Amino acid sequence: MRNLSLSLFKKSAMMITLVATVLFSSCKKDKDEVVQDKNIVDIVVSNNNFSLLKAALTQAGLTDALAAKGSFTVFAPNNEAFAAAGFDTEAKIKAVPVATLKKILQYHVLGQQVTSSAIASANNTAAKTLADLDVFITKNSSGVFVNGAKVIEADIMASNGVIHVINTVLMPPSGNIVEVAQANPNFSFLVAAVLRASQGSTNVAQVLTGEGPLTVFAPTNQAFISAGFANEAAIRAADPATLTSILTYHVLASRVFSSDLTEGAKPATVNGAAVTISLNGGAKVKGNKNTTAATISAANMVTTNGVIHVIDQVLLP
Repeated sequence: MRNLSLSLFKKSAMMITLVATVLFSSCKKDKDEVVQDKNIVDIVVSNNNFSLLKAALTQAGLTDALAAKGSFTVFAPNNEAFAAAGFDTEAKIKAVPVATLKKILQYHVLGQQVTSSAIASANNTAAKTLADLDVFITKNSSGVFVNGAKVIEADIMASNGVIHVINTVLMPPSGNIVEVAQANPNFSFLVAAVLRASQGSTNVAQVLTGEGPLTVFAPTNQAFISAGFANEAAIRAADPATLTSILTYHVLASRVFSSDLTEGAKPATVNGAAVTISLNGGAKVKGNKNTTAATISAANMVTTNGVIHVIDQVLLP
């Protein structure tokens, strides 16, 4: 009798285990199917941290396109990213011209699915977006970055592609380095310096409008004032050769996003001399004759021929 009871107990235990396994597998399958049944727009709409992205997609008329069958990769800025870019309310998003907003959003979308595991370990691999402009993807020991913006959550799978959450709104380039500087009133001293330097033996403006890619550490107007140039007239009166030496010391002959900067690096500039990079307490760059390092106050301004980082000092070779 005891053996019979033991046998029945073992059979009952096996049956319970089998039923539990089936139920668990069924639940897991159902869960996976629900995830896969959601398209990119469904996921954005259902995630409260994408409410500003949802508003932007709706305003730009892109919801149907990203809900359609296909294979997309979306680098999706979260609400924090939109707020940091100055779009912290739906009203501010709706104030942007639709064509401009559409181009910005399309600049976040690739026309094929690219999971994080499919991204090569390399710096600044170009990838064409739906805006017909390239973004530059980096994968290194610190993670995955696009135009220097960090992917903070990767591989949210959808039925029509994949979403990677990023911490920055990517702004498509609006011109080359000189054109972008000319459009920014905080760079008027820099533009005056480039034009004055170009009156000498080196056409600095031509260098900065060339094909590139280039990286420019761009001093603000206040940085020039602190360096002894009281106004633009003072810059126009300066020796072109001196300005050329200083300006070319702010230029790297490669595309370098903030994600490419490493502690203690000493990249050579177009001037020939090197600058020193430090990352402790925020990204900084120091010139040979500067007593302190310049802070990079705004990074990764993409242009058609490179990238601009805003700094608060003029670098001295």
